[in-house]
Amino acid sequence: MENKIINVLKTVYDPEIPVDVYELGLIYGIAIEDSGHVEVSMTLTSPSCPVAETLPVEVEEKVKGVHGVESAKVNITFDPPWEKSMMSEEAQLELGFL
Repeated sequence: MENKIINVLKTVYDPEIPVDVYELGLIYGIAIEDSGHVEVSMTLTSPSCPVAETLPVEVEEKVKGVHGVESAKVNITFDPPWEKSMMSEEAQLELGFL
């Protein structure tokens, strides 16, 4: 189920950056309970991110749509703060950082 969740997370994009939230390194953790409840720990590129209200809701809704997921909750954290080094190599290449 974790791979299905990761695949759906790769369909969620920060509208200001043409890279999905998973490859950006915004997803810190995915906890899956036997009951089908999923908790996603994520951050934003900054606390003042313009999509701070909508991006976590989109992540939660997409995760809820994965077969086998009964419920989902997104927990936002800024510890540790996001930085460019958290991006995958693919994302860094896409954005010209490598």
